[in-house]
Amino acid sequence: MRSVVIHFKELSLKGRNRPWFVQLLVRNVRRALDGCDVRDVRSLMGRVEVTLGEDVPWDEVRERLRRVFGVANFSLAGRSAIDFDVLARALVAMAGARQPSSFRVVARRTDKRYPLESPVVEREIGARVATATGWSVNLAAPALRLHVDLLPEHAFYYIDKEPGAGGLPWGASGRVTCLLSGGIDSPVAAWRMMRRGCEVSFVHFHSYPVQSLASQEKARALVDRLSLWQGETRLALVPFGALQQQVVVSVPQELRVVIYRRLMLRIAEQLARRWKSRALVTGEAIGQVASQTLENLTLIASAARMEVLRPLVAMDKDEIMQTAESIGTLSTSQLPDEDCCTLFTPRYPATRARLVDVGEAESRLPVDDMVRAAVQATVVELRERRAGAAVGVHTARQAP
Repeated sequence: MRSVVIHFKELSLKGRNRPWFVQLLVRNVRRALDGCDVRDVRSLMGRVEVTLGEDVPWDEVRERLRRVFGVANFSLAGRSAIDFDVLARALVAMAGARQPSSFRVVARRTDKRYPLESPVVEREIGARVATATGWSVNLAAPALRLHVDLLPEHAFYYIDKEPGAGGLPWGASGRVTCLLSGGIDSPVAAWRMMRRGCEVSFVHFHSYPVQSLASQEKARALVDRLSLWQGETRLALVPFGALQQQVVVSVPQELRVVIYRRLMLRIAEQLARRWKSRALVTGEAIGQVASQTLENLTLIASAARMEVLRPLVAMDKDEIMQTAESIGTLSTSQLPDEDCCTLFTPRYPATRARLVDVGEAESRLPVDDMVRAAVQATVVELRERRAGAAVGVHTARQAP
């Protein structure tokens, strides 16, 4: 019988709440493997076991499990009785044609009532493996590690550990709404919030028909990629070009960027409250561009009446780009588009805008009416994409 043994780290620190976090992880693993021949997924003494059917392709299972937050690492494993001879033979068979320069056995004794301590178990099984293969033992820096997890009624044995996504299970930390541009930063900010257990919805501001549909298609592609980590994902497409034109007519050019961003936060907040989100998320970082000074970021955030989270606030561009590449959003983010942020943008935006000046500028605008009109014109799509599956889309003409 083939199993996948999933280990977690951060969940082990949750005290009395640990069972709840583990059950969320079990639920998310089941969902991630939907459509595969999986017989059972269950929590089992500090780990999660996935029992696989006979014909499940390991590559497909591995690809899906790598995107389940809360998983520290996982392994394709066998199960046997707690018999050192049986375990040694099974490990040698699992190693196949490998000829490592050295090895060691790593045993974990889940049930402390088992009479032999872990080092004794390692020596006993290791001696049998060495006799059968002629491999050298190296406890400090082995070329190959053979793992054995001892449970009360049986043992798991495995060799390779696949890295997981880490973090907290999706759904453990509530809902947030992310302002998604077509750039590199905001998808990474959203992914980092997903990794902390948040369910993320997205708001994308576009300038169609003043500009082309390119930014909307790009936003859809980014959301489809990110939905691999959380399943069904809400994307709101907000027409913003008309609002920008109103700002251009009434607001000094150096304040336009700040006014744009404050309007975006107000609109995103209205949508977020409808979706029962607890916070807004942006991809802003201090000093990333000229307008992202501490003064401007503080002034922009004051337009919203809910928490504004900035997961990238202290990261530099190289760190952000490395993450974007690792999660698969970088190539899409680098595609050319016509983002609304580039429309009517002044050459020299204010780097330290003052509240009094912004307040005076906004007093010339029908801010409440502008926000209301933008929300009413918003199109909301529910997008879902899983590994190996097509994108499913449901569209609503007015934000639900």
